[in-house]
Amino acid sequence: MKYNQIDTLTQKYLHEAIDFRRHLHQYPELSFQEHKTARWIGQQLTLLKIEHRMGVGGNSIIAKLESNPEQGLAIALRADFDALPIQEETHLPFESHHAGVMHACGHDFHTASLLTTAKVLNDSKSLWNGTIYLIFQHAEEVLPGGAIAVLNDHPFDGPQPIAIVGQHVAPELPVGSIGLKSGRYMASSDEIYIKIHGKGGHGALPQHINDTVLASAQMIVNLQQVSARLAPPTIPTVLSFGRFIANGATNVIPDLVQIEGTFRTFDENWRSKAHEHIIHIAGSTAESYGCTCQTEIRKGYPVLRNDEDLYQKARAVALDFVGGKQLVELDYRMTSEDFSYYSQAYPSLFYRIGVGHADESKNHPLHSSKFSLNEAGFENAIGMMVRLAIKLLS
Repeated sequence: MKYNQIDTLTQKYLHEAIDFRRHLHQYPELSFQEHKTARWIGQQLTLLKIEHRMGVGGNSIIAKLESNPEQGLAIALRADFDALPIQEETHLPFESHHAGVMHACGHDFHTASLLTTAKVLNDSKSLWNGTIYLIFQHAEEVLPGGAIAVLNDHPFDGPQPIAIVGQHVAPELPVGSIGLKSGRYMASSDEIYIKIHGKGGHGALPQHINDTVLASAQMIVNLQQVSARLAPPTIPTVLSFGRFIANGATNVIPDLVQIEGTFRTFDENWRSKAHEHIIHIAGSTAESYGCTCQTEIRKGYPVLRNDEDLYQKARAVALDFVGGKQLVELDYRMTSEDFSYYSQAYPSLFYRIGVGHADESKNHPLHSSKFSLNEAGFENAIGMMVRLAIKLLS
């Protein structure tokens, strides 16, 4: 069977995947600052004699594998490699060497997995025909994201891909499992910044001031109408505010209050209408308290949609690879991903690889300072992506 060769190669290179990941984990770099990481990835591709182009859209790299390209189609496989501004607290022997910077979202795993997947595919060209682009992408974590810059830089110098595939670690799923979802999967993500201006003053003399703090507090309450009453009940919607800056004192109402939050949903038309509601409600609430406000909505990543045909093919591959008990049907996820830009431009699929530990005490969520994935997940990550690539090119 053709996958016996794939499994043999995967086992052969597993230790390299772990070594790749641990190196990347020790030397994380923040979004848009991943210069050394990009150079290191380029060096690995050079050692593998894989054609690649550096500096795509900034710090990204596009590599290319070919096997009888004139006889086949083209696909693209994507991994990200930026880190987060988090002080690591895992106490691993390969803990981050960079204070305040950590791979707390598995991007080190993603990149190591794609490098190893490239090795396996490069050594098994007899099993596939066509072109495979490898997207090593910078800056997934911070707006405007690296994906849109990659796409704007015309990344594919040959046939256009019929599919773009990406995977992401899931600490909530045990090793051995694969998570899939058809259609809408991850939410759009927008940042909201509101400044409330008024005539501040002594807290004991409220009749002489415009209470910016009270206006801001009421504004947050009123804005909940957007998700609780104005949103169509069939469209998941979240509006949350996590920052409230009122730099006064116990008896001082400030002239300025700032509130900041996030808006997420699964429908682009409703997203635009919701922005209008947010601006209107914020303005009218401020006015009712004798204040004014400035509302800025920074539009972030769009809704991530998985192509139905790709989902069905991936599901068949996963069922054959790990079996029905290890295949998880995912629910909507209110977090966002700039992979969504690829899903707008090409048929795309984004799925999850289980990296949870059997010992639940070792499982911490993504973006946690204690996040530590189970490296046994590499076997499924590499095996699934290689199998899916071959399936899509057959």
